[in-house]
Amino acid sequence: MDFRIAHTWNGFPVRHEPVFLTLDPGDGGVMMEVRAPFFNDPPAPLGEPGKPFKELWDYEVVEAFFLNDVTEQYLEVELCPYGQHLVLLLSGKRKVWKQELDLSFEVSRGETKWEGKAYLPWNYFPPNVTKFNSFAIHGSKDKRSYEALYPVPQHELQEGQKPDFHRLEYFKPFSFNMLLGEEWKQPESDLWLTEKSAL
Repeated sequence: MDFRIAHTWNGFPVRHEPVFLTLDPGDGGVMMEVRAPFFNDPPAPLGEPGKPFKELWDYEVVEAFFLNDVTEQYLEVELCPYGQHLVLLLSGKRKVWKQELDLSFEVSRGETKWEGKAYLPWNYFPPNVTKFNSFAIHGSKDKRSYEALYPVPQHELQEGQKPDFHRLEYFKPFSFNMLLGEEWKQPESDLWLTEKSAL
């Protein structure tokens, strides 16, 4: 499954090569691949590459959100061109109940482009993922740019509205069955079974 982030969060075309995101079935999970322009702005987070980094959304990142729109349980994955990552499990809008999970993530970076491969185990996904969205962020201060696979429709924008990647109502229908066949059933997650006791 291939996706292209070609618009800003509020629906304007991006002015650079779009970010490409690919999802492929892996052994016991999903391989998420990113190909993106490298802006080198803001500078690298002060965290070790290959490790989780809190508040990674303040840096240059590509993000993917996998949502069960009935329960509002979702997985948020953030990947940084410098090798840091952040995995959040949320139950309810913006309600994080588990974060900084380990991730197998490899990055290669050139002067103007970067590529990343992250392996997402089925255990990280909430039961019955039905919707999806993906985002990209780069730039500093007034040059900060927020981009979305499925942006807020322009006719629904409010005056003074700011980018908000947790507007779940703008996520679009998604099914792993498109990737894995109609007969496939998402494996149960031990992690999400513990969610009630974690809240």
